Amino acid sequence: MKKTIFAAALLAATVLSGAASAKTFVFCSEGSPEGFDPGLYTAGTTFDASAHTVYSRLLEFKKGTTETEPGLAESWEISDDGLQYTFKLRSGVKFQTTDFFTPTRELNADDVVFSFDRQMNAQNPWNQYVAGASWEYFAGMGFPELISKIEKVDDLTVRFTLKRKEAPFLANLAMPFASIVSKEYADSLDKAGTKEKLNQQPLGTGPFQFVAYQQDAVIRYKANPDFYKGKEKIDDLVFAITTDAAVRFQKLKAGECHLMPYPNSADVESMKSDPALKVEQQEGLNVAYLAYNTTQAPFDKVEVRKALNMAINKQAIVDAVFQGAATPAKNPIPPTMWSYDESTVDDNYDPEAAKKMLADAGVSGLSMKVWAMPVARPYMLNARRAAELIQSDFQKIGVTVEIVSYEWAEYLERSKAKDRDGAVILGWTGDNGDPDNFLDTLLGCDAVGGNNRAQWCSKEFDDLVTKAKESSDQAERTKLYQQAQAVFKKEAPWATLDHSLAIVPMRKEVTGFVQSPLGDFAFDGVDITE
Repeated sequence: MKKTIFAAALLAATVLSGAASAKTFVFCSEGSPEGFDPGLYTAGTTFDASAHTVYSRLLEFKKGTTETEPGLAESWEISDDGLQYTFKLRSGVKFQTTDFFTPTRELNADDVVFSFDRQMNAQNPWNQYVAGASWEYFAGMGFPELISKIEKVDDLTVRFTLKRKEAPFLANLAMPFASIVSKEYADSLDKAGTKEKLNQQPLGTGPFQFVAYQQDAVIRYKANPDFYKGKEKIDDLVFAITTDAAVRFQKLKAGECHLMPYPNSADVESMKSDPALKVEQQEGLNVAYLAYNTTQAPFDKVEVRKALNMAINKQAIVDAVFQGAATPAKNPIPPTMWSYDESTVDDNYDPEAAKKMLADAGVSGLSMKVWAMPVARPYMLNARRAAELIQSDFQKIGVTVEIVSYEWAEYLERSKAKDRDGAVILGWTGDNGDPDNFLDTLLGCDAVGGNNRAQWCSKEFDDLVTKAKESSDQAERTKLYQQAQAVFKKEAPWATLDHSLAIVPMRKEVTGFVQSPLGDFAFDGVDITE
């Protein structure tokens, strides 16, 4: 505790006094990263601290959009049959030189092959360098079944061969899990017997290089002088980990940080009226949900899931948690996403009908757990409050709820278990702007035991989303995704809760920050004016 207090005090003093020769940007982040190897995780908190600072990818998303542009790959070709993607890498891209490693070569095809092979090949010595590594995103996207091989053509050329067509493949390669790591660095750690450091001391080609992490307190980075796009205007980047939104706001007002995520809805008007601050907002590409474990009785019965859904007053959750800065959700994808089905009829809020449906299903005296996230996310600012409202709603139909929670990394890990009890509050912000990133990633059979917290595998649903991503015709894909939404609504593996506005408050002196529709917090291109 003393170390944490000292670190926070030192950080505040540094920011308030300013540095004579360096620009320091402080981000009051909402939580601690699970680790620093983005291939191992799916949480935005972890991606912000790793993928968007330290690493780069073959393709990147253009700032403020879901369009892809060249990244570490300066160009690519797709074969006529759509099964081969050949990427030409930029020449002269340097890996970061840090206190813990000095590269002897530039980025080449070996690094790209290694970055993916370790995720798809169980025989790769790095496949299980972290105990229990599931490469959750790689697996959940169906990449092990999609990719036939990845090969080095020459030092600056890599070819992916697919088993089938995959419409969102390029967009998927711009996602955080597809970050490119240094094979040379990995080899040196392997030789030293310290493989675990790849997840503790990251090294990539991104805009900022890792300096140090003090658990649950502060992460420090400095600008990468060799970044292929040019050195950043910020010299030092600091993540001040501040889990309480009210405390983040106080730090922002005091000038102890420059930008914060996920404000309390009740504070937004005050932020907008503060002359020292500015607030950006946009429709979030997100959804919050309550996922039942559909493999466990009585949640294996559709009638029980439907009854519970009818008991939830979603508008009350939106009003209490977001103060109106969200809308109740009826589909598993947000309304701003192409292929969203407007014609979907939501489960009506009807406690009496819910009570009868439970009785007809032979369920009485049900006791269950509702899991509440310990951190604020864009799609759910206060999961504890939402859980309390659900607890009250369920009590009205004779269902007793115990609310449980865990530290964030543990919450994410435990909630994946196939034998998990009860229902878990979670959500998603799209990572690539494609419906597949919601429907297949969160609800596909490949994602059971991972991102599919409902443990729901419907062949009818899975066939539709698989067929959709094999088509390059967006009209055809839209039709298939709308049919998949209808199956989802019929089977009710989740209670869809809300879609929220994404609100980002910052100091007036911050320039160059571009709000991402994907919910990222990336600080390349950001500056602080005097």
